[in-house]
Amino acid sequence: MLILKSMANKINNYKLTQEIKSSKINNFDDFLKWKRKISKKLNINMISNIDILSAYKQTRATNKINIIPFFENQLKKRPVRSLSGVAVVAVLTKQWPCPGDCIYCPTEAGIPKSYLSGEPAVERAKLLDFDPYKQVVTRIKSLKQTGHPVDKIELIVIGGTWSYLPKQYQIWFIKKCFDAANQAKSKTLLSAQKKNETAKHRIIGLTLETRPDYINKTEIKRMRKLGCTRVEIGVQSVYDDILEKNNRGHKTKEIIKATKLLKNSGFKICYHMMPGLLGSSIKKDLAMFKQIFTNPVFQPDMLKIYPCVITKGSKLFDIWKNNNYKPYTDEQLIDLIIKIKSITPRYVRINRLIRDIPAWQIEAGSKTSNLREIIQEKMKDMKLKCKCIRCREIKDKQITIKNLKLLNKEYTASDGQEIWLSFNDTKQDKLAAFIRLRLPTNSSTALIRELHTYGQLIEIDSSKQPHKATQHLGLGKKLILAATKIAKQRGCKKMSIIAGIGTREYYRKLGYRLKNTYMIKSL
Repeated sequence: MLILKSMANKINNYKLTQEIKSSKINNFDDFLKWKRKISKKLNINMISNIDILSAYKQTRATNKINIIPFFENQLKKRPVRSLSGVAVVAVLTKQWPCPGDCIYCPTEAGIPKSYLSGEPAVERAKLLDFDPYKQVVTRIKSLKQTGHPVDKIELIVIGGTWSYLPKQYQIWFIKKCFDAANQAKSKTLLSAQKKNETAKHRIIGLTLETRPDYINKTEIKRMRKLGCTRVEIGVQSVYDDILEKNNRGHKTKEIIKATKLLKNSGFKICYHMMPGLLGSSIKKDLAMFKQIFTNPVFQPDMLKIYPCVITKGSKLFDIWKNNNYKPYTDEQLIDLIIKIKSITPRYVRINRLIRDIPAWQIEAGSKTSNLREIIQEKMKDMKLKCKCIRCREIKDKQITIKNLKLLNKEYTASDGQEIWLSFNDTKQDKLAAFIRLRLPTNSSTALIRELHTYGQLIEIDSSKQPHKATQHLGLGKKLILAATKIAKQRGCKKMSIIAGIGTREYYRKLGYRLKNTYMIKSL
């Protein structure tokens, strides 16, 4: 740290600001030439990007220079980490017994069931003794050091069936996460959440993962008190015979019930799907995805597609060893996923296409870690396009306000109406922002389940707007106004928003007030 500060001071003493202003850095080649020049003049070894970024930020704060897009975007390690508008921080719970006994699920001593050593999140958690506070602090520090803003955090808690964990452990775990984001300890979870409403690192979304058969009204209330805004449920298949063959322990009716309860409570829903399960087939799996995209009893907002693989410690390993199961080949899997992506609706986001299970842990099945990239290239060659949210996010693309068009898509889901309003750059077919409005049947209260602006994450209090940025352009407010207008026209009397703890101040400025963990406004 002292070396870094010393380097930053050296660079500042050399008047880095003037050097940047006088140099025309438009691409990475220009940057490398400039970096060599600076290093030579300072008579030091080649300066690292992190050192330069640290000095640049320090100089910017001191001299109040304008944001320079190249330095903001190009000096990051993996810029994609904050191009979805939030900084994702994943934390892993310690090992607890699991209520399930699925045949495909790996088991490793000391690791939560279904997770394995070698996965990045698992390795981070192991090094920190599964301490939630340390995991959050370390991740924030890592993202910050590599140039990512960490004002808006999407906290994702992983580790299997959250709802089965001891209730006191749940409260302790989440409180520790908020304490870490707040950089201060609180006596209670409630006080930690209150502090986070105005903290430097605000948790704007909290994701928990669980089984559909553990979702009920009591569990939903408990999740809301923790601050949860999104639930990932292990669906895997929507066929009862496949669920039974793989010893899932629940049927499709539990999936349907959980989906409806969660939507009517305002949650965003992510389905974990597993093509290639014992007893399934390519044809049946494709039909399954058509089902979840078109049948009103399903209709998830997001998907994680985890193709079935064979790992030691699973019952499926023994079945495979006895030649009673054969996983899909890479060619079969790529062809299937291309067909799935080709029919994915524009209002669904495919978050993941493969688990981070390292190749050495996989006995059979796909070991291709860059499956998404391969599929994207093949679809490009085939002149096919995936219309899912992730594939259409604006990311770091240049946008022109006049090219943005407000689109409206309405569909029936879980005995209610879903209205998906989105701002799209019509010239590039890129998504800039969207809102999910739900109108439950027999209710006078409309629900905003999600509001998201894409593009590079911008600091909450930033007054210097990068020329490409879509955040802080008022698109969110415009979407809320459009959703409010529709809700009024449909006869709704109130608007309820399942706001993340760190977004409450934003909604207060729009006239919303906190009531029973939701932000409410009379219409």
